[in-house]
Parts: sequence; C-alpha cells; structure tokens
Amino acid sequence: MTTTAVAAASRFALHPKHLQAATELGNQVKRVLVTGAGGFLGKALCRQLLQGGIQVVGLARSDYPELVAMGVEMNKGDVADPAAVAKAMAGCELVFHVASKAGVWGSLDSYRSANVDGAAAVLACAASHGVRALVYTSTPSVTFDGEDEDGIDESAPYARRFLNHYAATKAEAEAMVLAASSPELPVTALRPHLIWGPDDAHLVPRVLERGRSGKLKLVGAKDKLVDTIYVDNAAYGHVLAAQALLKDNSPCAGKAYFLSNGEPVTMAEMLNRILACANLPPVSKRVPAAVAYGVGALLEGLYGLLGKREEPLMTRFVAKQLSCSHYFDISAARRDLGYEAHISLDEGMARLKASLKSLAG
Repeated sequence: MTTTAVAAASRFALHPKHLQAATELGNQVKRVLVTGAGGFLGKALCRQLLQGGIQVVGLARSDYPELVAMGVEMNKGDVADPAAVAKAMAGCELVFHVASKAGVWGSLDSYRSANVDGAAAVLACAASHGVRALVYTSTPSVTFDGEDEDGIDESAPYARRFLNHYAATKAEAEAMVLAASSPELPVTALRPHLIWGPDDAHLVPRVLERGRSGKLKLVGAKDKLVDTIYVDNAAYGHVLAAQALLKDNSPCAGKAYFLSNGEPVTMAEMLNRILACANLPPVSKRVPAAVAYGVGALLEGLYGLLGKREEPLMTRFVAKQLSCSHYFDISAARRDLGYEAHISLDEGMARLKASLKSLAG
C-alpha cells in the first residue's frame, strides 16, 4: 500500500475504545436508523456502527453512494416528511436523529421545517414503531446568548435571546424531545461543540480557504478559550449515549449533555493549528469585536433587503461566537455515559494533516 493510501485509510481508523463501544452496542441492537447520515457527524457515526456489526439504515435528502458502498441501507427523503421517516425507520430498534439545518443564514421557515418539524416527525414515528431509544443531536448554541461561557454545565438555561434561527429552533426541538422522554421511549440530547476532523466539508475548508485568501481574521482584542471535539469522539459519545439509554432506569433519559474533547484552547490556536495542517501561515490580523458585530448586523440587513440566499461574510452570531469563550464542564457525560475523548487534539490534528496531504495527492 502506498504512503498516500495508508494516510487515506488511517484517517478513518477507529480507536480501540470506539470499536469496543460499537461492538457492545451491536450486542444490544441489530438495526439502527441514522437521520442525516450524509453529514459529517452522520457518516462518522455510520462508520462506527457498521464496524460494530450493526445494520445501519440512513435517511438523507441527497444521494450518498459512498455510504451505500460502506454498507448503509440508504433512504432518500426529507426528515420533516412523516412518510419518509416511517419508511426508513421500519424495523429499527434505535434511532440517532442527527439531521438538522445548520449554518447561520436562512429563513425561519426553513429552519423550523428541518429542525422542529423534523424532530417532531422522528419522535412521533419512533413512538409508534416500537423504537427502544432515541439519541438526539443538539448543539451548545441552545445556551448561547452572546456572552462568555466559561466552564458552564447543563444547569445553564436556554438562551434568553437567540442571534439566529438555527439556535432558536434547535433549542425548541431539544426541549420538545427531552420532554417526550418516557420509559417506553427514553430520549437523551447531546451537545457536541465545534466538530472537526478529516472529511469535514464546512469548518476546515472554510478556514483553509480564508487562510489562503488572506480574509481570515481574529475577532476581539483578547483570545478566549473554546472547546472543540474531534468527529470520532463525537460519534463515540452518541454510541455511549445509546448504550446508556438502553439500560433500565437510565440516568441519562430526559437529559442533555455537553460533549467536547475536554481540551479548551484559544480560538487563535485552533485556527492556526488547522492552518498548519495545510502548511499555511498563522493568522494574526485582528478586528475589534464591536466592529465585527456592527459589520455583521449591517450585512444581515443588506442581504435580507436584497433577498440574498448566500451567507454573509460576517453575521452578528459569528462575531459573538468568535469573540466569546465557549468551554464546558463535561463531567456529567463522563459520569452518566462513561465518555472520554480518546482521540486527543494532537492526534486529531495529525490525522487531519495526513488526510489533507493524501487528498492533495
């Protein structure tokens, strides 16, 4: 096998603990549905489940031949369509509801359809199909109201105000699914923060593109700490949550959990480590936080007035995200789920660098 081939294969190599957890879950369930299977986290989760010997059914809005080649039984459909959800869920014992409309730009209706109506359709179908447990993928954005989050835990309330439709609709959906948790259908919600790694089609490519163009800038005069999570660790957390839910009187039923690598770093360090994986120079240019927020507000108003669908270069939410701290107390996930980040920041960066090198040829 060539060096390039070895690097390409290693980027998807499972950590022994991840394989063990997936195998143990395979002893409890045989057929599982993953909504949003074609997304970054969805693919990683499918990969772990398959290696655990589980029959995986995927639901996505587009065609994903690579998932079919992996062995996923793919269904094409909208998660907000009850008929499509019911068809995909037939015979499944466990559901991972990963699908959502993410990002920071779009109409409220589009976010409500995907995030709230989609969660409602999955929840109703799971209850009527005899599904044994439901793991819902949420986001730490449900607690973010534009202020620093320094080591907060799950006792933090939902945000008093939301800076975009994504966070607002995810909070509504999370509250809905957790309230519906019952002994017949236990539900838990996971809040992984800033997922990254090989095969990422959003964060990493955006950082690299802006790094190459010189448009990447740090926001704020002071570097704040942020938590991130390597994609395989995020998928592993989902597998552990499913195992915990399948136990009698599960302590995680009806609860939400923050997930991260447990290695908070400054935003500058995170961005520069990603840039270094592609041999790009570090970012050093800065924009005052108030200026970034003002530009974001201006661009949002202008784009809205012109009916533009593409995301503005800056928004109020992104300005606040980049200038505030975001790190979390994950002791609850460690206690109730047995979660640990087995792939460290250093190892994850090594995998990302090898992946980018193999893709470059």
